[in-house]
Amino acid sequence: MKQRAYTVRLYEFDQLDELSEEQVLLVNSAIKAARDAYAPYSEYHVGAALHLANGEIVIGSNQENAAYPSGLCAERVAIFYAGARHPDVPILCIAIVAIREGVIQEGPVAPCGACRQVMYEKESQANAPMEVILYGSKKIQVINQVTDLLPLPFKLENLS
Repeated sequence: MKQRAYTVRLYEFDQLDELSEEQVLLVNSAIKAARDAYAPYSEYHVGAALHLANGEIVIGSNQENAAYPSGLCAERVAIFYAGARHPDVPILCIAIVAIREGVIQEGPVAPCGACRQVMYEKESQANAPMEVILYGSKKIQVINQVTDLLPLPFKLENLS
């Protein structure tokens, strides 16, 4: 028997002004997206903002539906929109923010498993790391690449 350990490597910050100017712009775009989310059932508003290799910022917000689970997470809304608009442009970074009762969550919120899988595939397609910024008003986490969040992904070769 072999035992293996996987670790998540991340950097933690206390304040937004500790991030780069580009990261701050991305977080602010994710905050705006979260405020515009359609979440009348959960009242949990999530926003995601992507920085694409062509310089464009693409946003997405969670979109709920009375026929659960027909809604879609903010991360996948943004990634699928970017893929439809710019199919061959890599995503350099994604920022994710959650708002509850009009207040940004104090701690960062990590993407769900389905979103992590989609993020992994986009990172793999680009053959370049996608930085992940998880923003909370009192703690910010920055992960260098999606594979740190999903060390055991389902891969294309699994379908063969």
